[in-house]
Amino acid sequence: MKNIQSFIWFNDRAEDAAAHYTSPFKNSGNVNSNWAKTLNTMPSTNGKPMGVTIEINGHQFVLFNGGPAFHPTASISFSVYCTAEAEIDSIWKKLSDGGNVRMELQKYPFSEKYGWVEDKFGVNWQLSLSKEVRPVTPSFLFSGAQQGNAEKAVNFWTKQFPNSSVGFAAKYEKGHEFEGQIMFSTFTLNGQSFNAMDAGRPMDIPFTEGISMFVNCENQQEVDRFWNGLSEEGQTSQCGWLKDPFGVSWQIVPTALGRLMGDKDRDKAGRVFQAMMKMTKLDVAKLEEAYAG
Repeated sequence: MKNIQSFIWFNDRAEDAAAHYTSPFKNSGNVNSNWAKTLNTMPSTNGKPMGVTIEINGHQFVLFNGGPAFHPTASISFSVYCTAEAEIDSIWKKLSDGGNVRMELQKYPFSEKYGWVEDKFGVNWQLSLSKEVRPVTPSFLFSGAQQGNAEKAVNFWTKQFPNSSVGFAAKYEKGHEFEGQIMFSTFTLNGQSFNAMDAGRPMDIPFTEGISMFVNCENQQEVDRFWNGLSEEGQTSQCGWLKDPFGVSWQIVPTALGRLMGDKDRDKAGRVFQAMMKMTKLDVAKLEEAYAG
């Protein structure tokens, strides 16, 4: 299990999305048999799966059956790095089927081959031809009210997680409307790769709960640390959800929750679920108490 997973909210189509995402990568011609796989299906208290966890080239996604409340947003996209032209063409064809092409797959000054597509589920992907193997990488786009905050956000996030660092950063040059802001940057959080950028033209694509970052915590001490740090000057919500100062949604979740709610005894799991629904910051001891009855 990765420390940080990308949590995507679907209108009860998580299983369809899991099949749609893993198939293009499995059949892309990549020689790595672990390029894409389904890790588990999350049980619920009503018989319908709560969601599906998948992994694509080192990055894990929690695809959640959440109903119509939220939708994915283009402010968080997923960068895919392909090392062969046939591979990028194959993945692009399948992800763009029924979707909306934002930038055509072609040569650009910054890449031999690149394209940006919003798939049929509303999830955004950036595909690039790369000389090196790189993991699928969540990419944050700052625009509207958050325009110009990419550098601040990266510095804030890397202070919250151990084993984190700021990597490459290119800024808009003199004379550009957003001179000095981040055109593209890389960073790591607890060893995992992320990208961030400020929009290069006026636009307003806000961060929403449709895509959040799901932080797996080993104990209550980790829950407390990430909850307190990330919510500083932000907003807290129900069931371990919060928004940081930049409007990005995070879920701070003890690994015990998955273990307890995955129990075959659905009465026990149901009690844990009901206890969770009454919490803001999640409390491991109270979840364990609910499980025990």
